[in-house]
Amino acid sequence: MQTAVPCLFMRGGTSRGPFFLASDLPSDVALRDRVLLAAMGSPDARQIDGLGGADPLTSKVGIVSRSARPGVDLEFLFAQVLVNEARVDTTPNCGNMLAAVGPFGVERGLVKATGAETRVRILTRNTDMLSDVVLQTPGGRMRYDGDARIDGVPGTSAPIPIAFLDTAGSVCGKLLPTGSPVDTFDGVHVTCIDNGMPVIVIRAADLGRTGYESRDELNADADLKRRIESIRLQAGPAMNLGDVTRKVVPKISLIAPPRAGGGLCSRTFIPHDCHAAIGVLGAVTLATACVIDGTVADGVAALPPGNVKRVSVEHPTGEFTVELEVDAKDRQNVIRSALLRTARLIMRGEVMIPAAVWDGKALGSESTFQRAA
Repeated sequence: MQTAVPCLFMRGGTSRGPFFLASDLPSDVALRDRVLLAAMGSPDARQIDGLGGADPLTSKVGIVSRSARPGVDLEFLFAQVLVNEARVDTTPNCGNMLAAVGPFGVERGLVKATGAETRVRILTRNTDMLSDVVLQTPGGRMRYDGDARIDGVPGTSAPIPIAFLDTAGSVCGKLLPTGSPVDTFDGVHVTCIDNGMPVIVIRAADLGRTGYESRDELNADADLKRRIESIRLQAGPAMNLGDVTRKVVPKISLIAPPRAGGGLCSRTFIPHDCHAAIGVLGAVTLATACVIDGTVADGVAALPPGNVKRVSVEHPTGEFTVELEVDAKDRQNVIRSALLRTARLIMRGEVMIPAAVWDGKALGSESTFQRAA
């Protein structure tokens, strides 16, 4: 006996996973998490019995609802489903999965297309972060084909520009949660920063690395992983995150001078595996560290002049450009961040959950779907 749960399987940026209506999942959080673990096939290194792709970037879930808040169209809860642990983490945001929330809303009738383009305001419930996205909706339907290209995704797609409205300190409470642009842990200078994603920025050279190593080289570097995890565990409480032993934040970004014409070279751990690229909000936060005086990125990053800066963050599979606007009167204040993502609907249908995990009861009150055992 199994329980059928409707979902859309979508790519958002360089991540992918199932998207659910909040009302189609259990109202109890612990039960909901057990359902998500079953849906993704965790814990298992291959996630062979679920939809997960055996990688943190492909073990993600979006939970979406129509918002009752004035001026907000959709509410989005991001869930990181761990691969090898029976655990779901809703602490961080995910800007890649965010790119698919608006298309999901159009596909499921939560928002109505308003013309050739549709602007959607989304509240990310993980941290109460607001963002505006612009969707291509000619003829009242979601368009996925186009000429926008992002590194880490083959081919081209319709552009989805995202403007973040209030990301500073969204998880830690302050942009610089320790109150300082530089802190020292284990004798290593770091910058602890949160402009949408808590990140610990470290010069790769300060750890005896170049910052240009491949992802596989860094994942095999046990000594490096031990050192950065020690720093992460100490920095977590200092960043108002408490004990981060079982949390996926803060992330660690190793930085080096650019070598492909960008603004900065990065290698990001999420938090224990090196990212094939870099997360959206991780890139926003890292780029922010580049424009603030006195951080460990000061003197490493190559930046253009002016208050509006386009920062190209190089990563193992390409680059990620973030546009930041700095307050002309307060150079420590970043007043706007924006970037470009793409998304695609891959599959629509139902994911089957063992009835022993969930029998389909305890639903949200707005559910319109009949569970089939």
